[in-house]
Amino acid sequence: MLWTGESALWKRNVAAVGFWEAVGNTPLIELGNLSARIGRRILGKAEFLNPGGSVKDRAAKAIVAAAEAAGKLQSGGRIVEGTAGNTGIALALIANERGYGCTIVVPDDQSSEKIELLKTFGAEVHVVPAVPFTNQANYYHVARRIADETPNAIWADQFENLANRNAHETTTGPEIWAQSCGAIDAFVASAGTGGTVAGVATALKARDPKISTVLCDPMGSSLYSYVNCGELRLEGESDLEGIGIKRLTANFAGAPIDRAIRIEDGDAIAMTRWLLHHEGLFVGGSSGLNVVGAMRVAEELPEASTVVTILCDGGGRYLSRLFNDEWLREHNVPSSVAALP
Repeated sequence: MLWTGESALWKRNVAAVGFWEAVGNTPLIELGNLSARIGRRILGKAEFLNPGGSVKDRAAKAIVAAAEAAGKLQSGGRIVEGTAGNTGIALALIANERGYGCTIVVPDDQSSEKIELLKTFGAEVHVVPAVPFTNQANYYHVARRIADETPNAIWADQFENLANRNAHETTTGPEIWAQSCGAIDAFVASAGTGGTVAGVATALKARDPKISTVLCDPMGSSLYSYVNCGELRLEGESDLEGIGIKRLTANFAGAPIDRAIRIEDGDAIAMTRWLLHHEGLFVGGSSGLNVVGAMRVAEELPEASTVVTILCDGGGRYLSRLFNDEWLREHNVPSSVAALP
């Protein structure tokens, strides 16, 4: 039975319609035990509570909305993307809701959980060797070629498509500002495409230029040296998924980032376990890295300062890796470090 009249209006005002409208407005959670231990407030934007389970829901929605508005994505069309997994998961779910096909190209160094989710959600999945960006067999280039060769298809191109960054500038950043009542001393986050950290930093700086914006970068990424020294330089490697960039993307270019710090994999992974056992939050490695970064920045600030970061996705997508002691031993990654609280 359909709702009519005033009842329909009331229902419409309190309920999000489908996946599309459920994206965003995630809670800003104070990490109470961590904050108490260091004497500063650490707030995490709970993006793992988006309907697709990650911060990438926002970028995926914005990219599809922009393509629809431009007439590039039409009925019966197909969305094609190269991704480490979370953007692909979001695109697959949106495609299901809006009646599109979805093709996702994933490098073979990503967790089996994300690849299986993509298949379960109905995406056509191409798993390709993990090779450098300069190699035309890289997942990014493979996705672009598939899109070019497929009729009525769009290439989402999350790295260069500024709809990604704009989504965070117009939604995530303003939400954080409102939820914190503007009481923010620093914002700290890592970069995968660069869209989240750049968009949120832009939104917060526009509201209060005194907010310190800090990139926390894993080993194997070149953005740490780019932000601090002005040149793209690689050092080491990381087993964390979905974060770290070896080139300057359109989404990160010009981002108002004040400085960068570097976080080791062991510290990030240990923090995911600490958050699980002390905060009751089951999150992935990028979230662990972000919280370590936020903690270190907070410890440089006066007591009672407030630092905000992003809790990017849930830990269930990494059970076979980050929460698997055997996998950690095989990759020589410590599961705990003394530096944590």
